[in-house]
Amino acid sequence: MPEGFRFACPIRVRYSEIDRQGIVYYSRYLEYMDVALSGYFRALGLPYQELVEQHGFDPSVVKATIEFKRTARFDESLQVWARVAAIGRTSFTMDFEIMREAGGELVASAQIIYVNFDTATQASRPVPESIRRRIEAFEGTSFPSSG
Repeated sequence: MPEGFRFACPIRVRYSEIDRQGIVYYSRYLEYMDVALSGYFRALGLPYQELVEQHGFDPSVVKATIEFKRTARFDESLQVWARVAAIGRTSFTMDFEIMREAGGELVASAQIIYVNFDTATQASRPVPESIRRRIEAFEGTSFPSSG
């Protein structure tokens, strides 16, 4: 387990996710992280539909930075580790580490910034306090409030 991470999502590389060279196509890593995002909030007792419909929390990606370390191949088992690293007024930052299950080698690391998006106004809106508290309890930390 990478230091500071409490949540992991298992992924098995499917044939449709590899390129002609037999390795995972780069854009698929973002899909893996998206699966981990949903799993992370499910682990907090907040399935995605509930986040949106009951809590007014609809995360949308505004920035993604990925660093590729090794290749992943068809049928390999990976673990996508996820944690919230920061929470702002309308946004939050998540760190991800994708590791090979066998041997624990780091395949890729990423940081993604999400904004809480309001589809009605087409603008950002504050991260609900109830969501902030749930994340802090899960992560075992307190994020400074901004604004």
